Amino acid sequence: MFDYETIRLIWWVFIGVVGIAFALTEGFDFGVGTLLPFIGKTDVERRVIINTVGATWEGNQVWLVLLGGAIFAIWPAVYATLFSGLYAAMLLVLFSLFFRPAAFDYRSKIEDPRWRNSWDWSLFIGSTLPPVLLGVLVGNLILGLPFHFDQDLRSFYDGSFWALLSPFALLCGVTGLLLTTFHGALFLKWRSEGVIHDRAVNTVKSLGPMLLLALTAVTLWVFVGIDRPEITQMAATDAPSNPLHKTVVAHGASWLQHFMTYPWMWLAPLTAFFGIALAWLLGKGESRMGAFVLSSLGITGVALTVGFGLFPFLLISSTAPSSSLTLWDGTSSHNTLLLGFWITIIFLPIVLLYTRFVYRVMWGSVTEAAVLKDSHTLY
Repeated sequence: MFDYETIRLIWWVFIGVVGIAFALTEGFDFGVGTLLPFIGKTDVERRVIINTVGATWEGNQVWLVLLGGAIFAIWPAVYATLFSGLYAAMLLVLFSLFFRPAAFDYRSKIEDPRWRNSWDWSLFIGSTLPPVLLGVLVGNLILGLPFHFDQDLRSFYDGSFWALLSPFALLCGVTGLLLTTFHGALFLKWRSEGVIHDRAVNTVKSLGPMLLLALTAVTLWVFVGIDRPEITQMAATDAPSNPLHKTVVAHGASWLQHFMTYPWMWLAPLTAFFGIALAWLLGKGESRMGAFVLSSLGITGVALTVGFGLFPFLLISSTAPSSSLTLWDGTSSHNTLLLGFWITIIFLPIVLLYTRFVYRVMWGSVTEAAVLKDSHTLY
């Protein structure tokens, strides 16, 4: 039905959609968890905050599992290189995520302030470390990772965990944390009343300028201070995957030139900046849904900017540029991509419809009265 080149491009879009869905839904989950100890001053207030995401956080986290599974099936060379090379960093993300289900499930089991406070800070850790580390990962995707393939296409990682923590990558990590916290504050504002609502508004007011400043710094750093590799020769885009069948020079056209070559790509960073800026402006006022939708639009713009900027690269090698993995030489076989396509076409709409159903049923403001009334059934 689809030739190899087309189905490769379709899967780039599919995986991008899953990544954006994860950023949007788990983004506000992370943000709410990060804000929990600061916006919630009493036990009941913290229970209200937790229950704004209590019914959906598990489903949101499944997008991460789906993303990992899709990369494993569709881009196996990316999976092997990324997950083996960044093993320590990936484990750190997973270990920090372990705090979240334990905190959600055990926090309210015992009415002891020290017990509950400990789980609140556990939830804070489990919600704060992942966006920082994932931001660091994005920074390293832009900088390039130190890996190479030998002639048998075995992947070798040439770096260390500490080398990932470069100044630019750390700036990306801070930006990732600001992005999820800002998104979470808008979600909390939408789903709460009273003092929690007011504190969320104040958080939006203070985080908006910081986030815009961080995004501006990252953008300028990428455009001015980081070289973008360039493919000078490669096999046909429908040829069997082999990353060594191409030549890549480390210092090609700049990231700015890449966007200038394809002017339509500017829609992505413009959407990111205008989305976040308008979300901040509306978020300071009475708008609830409008501000959150614009924040979602801004996050989508950020994700598209990274995707467009990297295209067609999936992983850039900083030590052996010709070993970089691209959309055209890092995929599974044609038949695997087609099989995965039909599975996705059948099941993805079901997942989306179910997600829409859950949010429709569970929607509405969470209040202190509701938490106290259903004290034994809510978190």
